[in-house]
Amino acid sequence: MADVKTHDPASLAEKLQEFVGKPYGTGSVGRDPVNVPMIRHLTDALGDRNPVYTDEEFAKTSVHAGIVAPATSLQVWTMAGLPPRSAEPDSADSAQGRLMGLLDGAGFVGVVATNCEQTYHRYLRPGDLLTVSSEVENIAGPKKTGLGEGYFVTTLQTYRDQSGEVVGEMRFRILKFIPRSVGSGNGQSKKADEKPQGAPPRDAAFFWEGVEAEELRIQRCDGCGKLRHPPRPMCPHCRSLDWDYVVSSGRGEVYSFVVHHRPEVPGREHPFTVGLIELEEGTRIVGNVIDYPPADVRIGLGVQVAFLENQRGQKLPQWRVR
Repeated sequence: MADVKTHDPASLAEKLQEFVGKPYGTGSVGRDPVNVPMIRHLTDALGDRNPVYTDEEFAKTSVHAGIVAPATSLQVWTMAGLPPRSAEPDSADSAQGRLMGLLDGAGFVGVVATNCEQTYHRYLRPGDLLTVSSEVENIAGPKKTGLGEGYFVTTLQTYRDQSGEVVGEMRFRILKFIPRSVGSGNGQSKKADEKPQGAPPRDAAFFWEGVEAEELRIQRCDGCGKLRHPPRPMCPHCRSLDWDYVVSSGRGEVYSFVVHHRPEVPGREHPFTVGLIELEEGTRIVGNVIDYPPADVRIGLGVQVAFLENQRGQKLPQWRVR
């Protein structure tokens, strides 16, 4: 990896600006038109019960006069899916490949997404077939960040329907940075992740007080009795502002998980597993699955909460296999 001092920052910044306003990768066409079965899959996954998305008879009586897709599904309709993608968009000769190669060659090999902003011009309807084109809108840097010195690259994706009408845009920003040296290894860290500094939000104070006392406290609505996590002031089910908490047994199962390889997190050995844990009480919470090989983690794996101290002596809930 090149050291940040081995390149001319002014020269690099000038070369990067040549990409602004230029296409980023190639455009793509949706594999399928907008359709009700996929809308149903999306709303089932999100728990969105708005009948205007799936109930034809109800939708006819709405202001839309028919079924529409959730606005936030804009990006879904042009995603490539699981089959292997064409090599062209990511090849070294593409605009995307050249830009990323230029940054990688200068040592900016770390990458993390920082912002995603979508604009919707109209609701999508069954039968709409979307195309998307992308261009580099802005490159800002070099800037010093908590991850290291880097460049912010903003791309603009424009979505059009089968008639060429613009139906939405998405601005997506990534940070390409020079990672700080944090060592290497294949095991799990023996220290918990650093909890964000500063006072916790008032609504979450009870949770962190519980963690310090080695209790896993889960917020409960006083109105309907439903549990919710992370803590927030209003119940999403009955809109009540009154709440208390229950102390969880701390037992659960891995509902979903990711294995984190890059970017490297200071103070951690990589790779490590971040799990979404479904508690016995029925709600879910995120935490690291520790002291267990990432390659062996699976959905349904039984876990038990463990309260570990980080380097500042603060406790965090983590998860050990039981």
